Amino acid sequence: QVQLVESGGGLVQAGGSLRLSCAASGRTFSSYAMGWFRQAPGKERKFVAAITWSGASTNYADSVKGRFTISRDNAKNTVYLQMNGLKPEDTAVYYCAADRSGVWTTRVNSYDYWGQGTQVTVSS
Repeated sequence: QVQLVESGGGLVQAGGSLRLSCAASGRTFSSYAMGWFRQAPGKERKFVAAITWSGASTNYADSVKGRFTISRDNAKNTVYLQMNGLKPEDTAVYYCAADRSGVWTTRVNSYDYWGQGTQVTVSS
């Protein structure tokens, strides 16, 4: 069992930056692939970024490429999402998720554990 807790969300002006953190419990964190997803009001949850268990491979949604960076620190059981150049359309609840396979995927249904989410609001 893995428990995930996101933090770092907030209100920021367009063009600003935020860094989200996701702290995981459990000794098996380092073997899990981790992903970030977001969900805007009235819309489905969408893939943002993912990273393999080792951190050697990452993947991003086209809408965030070049602006967002996913990373992880297995010693701290934490995954991060650095978000730069934020736009109003980035406004959403951001969720981190863990995949026991260890290999990143963009599919929501592939992830086994989810955090409670953290709100990111970007004002224009």
